[in-house]
Amino acid sequence: MKWNTREPVARREILSGNIPAFLRRLTAIHVSITDSTSGKRIDATYYVTPDYLSIGNDDDFARIPLTPMTAQRIADSLHCFLPTRKMVNDIYQQAKVKLEPVPLYAYRDSAITFWHHHLIVEGQRKGRKGLIAGIKKDVVLSGKITGNREVIYGWHKPDGKPIQPLYSGHVNWWVDYSHGIRLVYRGIRVGNHWMDYTEVLQHPVYKRLLYDEDIPIVLQYNY
Repeated sequence: MKWNTREPVARREILSGNIPAFLRRLTAIHVSITDSTSGKRIDATYYVTPDYLSIGNDDDFARIPLTPMTAQRIADSLHCFLPTRKMVNDIYQQAKVKLEPVPLYAYRDSAITFWHHHLIVEGQRKGRKGLIAGIKKDVVLSGKITGNREVIYGWHKPDGKPIQPLYSGHVNWWVDYSHGIRLVYRGIRVGNHWMDYTEVLQHPVYKRLLYDEDIPIVLQYNY
């Protein structure tokens, strides 16, 4: 299938509940900053899927790369959002299972290559469970999002450095085997209060809990 035929099928399967049970159990990510004005430490917690979006069940599943348009539709339907560059870094640091990236070079946008890469990851994982990172480039929220561009980042190596810097060079319908969609629950606990991610990212101080770019963020992709 080409991307525009494959994506509606993937979206339908995911939103119908055809996903591994382990993806439903979100993982807490803890972050903190210091308010430069008051000197007060601010703690926050957000909750992420422990792996990238997949179709199937715990014993028979496949990670499925998606365009940002489809990813945004799914995120909105599930009361979630996509991570930022800072969040991808924090997730990697707190991951229990960190794997060596394995680049592939032929037929990068083929579903067969998607499956091939999934099998490589599973061979590396060897059944280990828990928050996993280092296996995909994330489709992220960023200030660099425009109407027809997606932004990707990550695929960290064992030394913690990402293969993919923040990059907005792909047209938004491009998707290949190396892309992954990690969902974040849109409720963020800041101190003792729950806030929507949009409130946090638009707050003059709290936004630094989730965002490290020096330009205003675009809060979602259009679809």
